[in-house]
Amino acid sequence: MKNRYSYALLALMAFMVFSCNEKQKPKPEKVKAEVKTANNPAMVPPAWIRKRVEKAQKELLKTEAGSILWKGMEAHGGLATWFGNGALSFRFKYMPLDGGTVRDSYQTINTWSNKARHYSVKDSTDQFGWTGEKAWIKTKDSTSFAYDTKFWALTPIYLMGHPFVLDGEGVNLELLPQTEFKGKTNDVVKVTFAAGTGDAPDDYYILQFDAESHLLTATRYIVSYPEYFKDGGHAPEKIMEVGELVSVDGVLLPNSLKTHWLSDEGGLGEHITTIEITDISFVKELPEDFYEVPESAKILE
Repeated sequence: MKNRYSYALLALMAFMVFSCNEKQKPKPEKVKAEVKTANNPAMVPPAWIRKRVEKAQKELLKTEAGSILWKGMEAHGGLATWFGNGALSFRFKYMPLDGGTVRDSYQTINTWSNKARHYSVKDSTDQFGWTGEKAWIKTKDSTSFAYDTKFWALTPIYLMGHPFVLDGEGVNLELLPQTEFKGKTNDVVKVTFAAGTGDAPDDYYILQFDAESHLLTATRYIVSYPEYFKDGGHAPEKIMEVGELVSVDGVLLPNSLKTHWLSDEGGLGEHITTIEITDISFVKELPEDFYEVPESAKILE
């Protein structure tokens, strides 16, 4: 009888050890997903997303200006969806109405670490990009990109990616008085940047959100890029009207933007630039070296 109980006890202990090991062992699909994310620059781990979203929400909800920005993010689909969908791909065609340089490229942007790769619409082998540390260009024809590609690598996402692009470090928010825009009351938040944030920390944006829907309606902004303004200063303030919002994998993004000079009353003045944003999609698979400097590319200082 004693031996029977001893065997039963040993069997129970073995089962308990086996069960604990099984609980601790990660599921095969989880391991596969982590490996895939680690080597795939289009995706970021869910745990990272949760941590960043929780941090952004906590910081933004401390102030009324931040709360308006957070409501805007939620109305546009949510910060977690923005990061979780993958890299953002789109065609951005910037067309000045005064005959200035048209800027037209396909691009794929890593939305959480601000890496970019652009392709010429005429020849996809002509490219430029930003690795997060270095700007580069690779082109057979100097006329393919007749503009400052270092400046332009991330400019499109900072024009069409509001309010999501304002969740990180170095962002300062100020609540401004409500305004009327196209017959509707808008909440207004001014965004400035801490010194050392990006290539143009003196830039600012003034975002207008519909007070009822919390959707972005217009953005006032300046350009202070030091390469353009070597002695300091900035371009005159403009106001950019947000076009139709389209749903892309649960995120609302504009399919067009119209830039105007700011009127004396602070509204839409002369229409000076039209921007078409097409072929918008999120990409979940990219080569591991997608954002690295390609062979024979020139590094831009």
